Amino acid sequence: MTFTRAIVRPPAATYAEGLTTAGLGPPDLPLALAQHRAYVAALESCGLHVTVLPPDDRFPDSTFVEDTAVLAHGLAVLCRPGAPSRAGEVEAIRPALGAFFSSFAAIESPGTVDGGDVCEAGDHVFIGVSERTNEEGARQLAAHLETRGLGSTVVDARGIPGLLHLKSGIAWLGARSLALTKPFAGRPEFAGWELLVVPPGEEYAANAVLVNGRVLLAAGYPGFEAAVTALGLPVVPLGMSEFRKLDGGLSCLSLRF
Repeated sequence: MTFTRAIVRPPAATYAEGLTTAGLGPPDLPLALAQHRAYVAALESCGLHVTVLPPDDRFPDSTFVEDTAVLAHGLAVLCRPGAPSRAGEVEAIRPALGAFFSSFAAIESPGTVDGGDVCEAGDHVFIGVSERTNEEGARQLAAHLETRGLGSTVVDARGIPGLLHLKSGIAWLGARSLALTKPFAGRPEFAGWELLVVPPGEEYAANAVLVNGRVLLAAGYPGFEAAVTALGLPVVPLGMSEFRKLDGGLSCLSLRF
């Protein structure tokens, strides 16, 4: 799966007002902006043309653009975020997506889907049911994906401490390989996959992103970085401290297609 483009939005002036359960204190906006610039540079180094949208002060969480849409195999599905305060982010991103997609599918009420609950793994997609994505949303998304020949598996990700979205706990590393945190190890949904279990204490690093043969991962997690490197995958460590404070991870910061 080769990516050629990405859409990102830098943190807004209102970023510190965003939703969070992390309990890590308020973010440092200048540092967040610097970390975001480094993230964009990393995407560009992987060969992507990056569209940088202007910050949107109306929506404190709007830097987490991944939650607004699911883009897979030429399909664009507009999400319906599970947090009401984020609903307007979908319409805000639509014009940018319209530059690349001529039509959209959409998740309809009562379904909810956050893009962070959707892990594309080649021709298969794992859809998490979480506090933000419900069963009806997962059903609708699976039906849309099926129109492009993509199979899917629904994974109940509720009740796992510290896990906001499915991709807070799993990442695709290419072919039939997944990185995941211990609570997902042994789950029947992942039978037949090669599993790399994230070392204890490094769970945040599970939100890694495979981009054109390189793995973007959060800096500061040496056990996980060494394990990924041992698979023969080049890694790009990135500072993520100010996004972790608002429950965000690497995948959250871009729409890649």
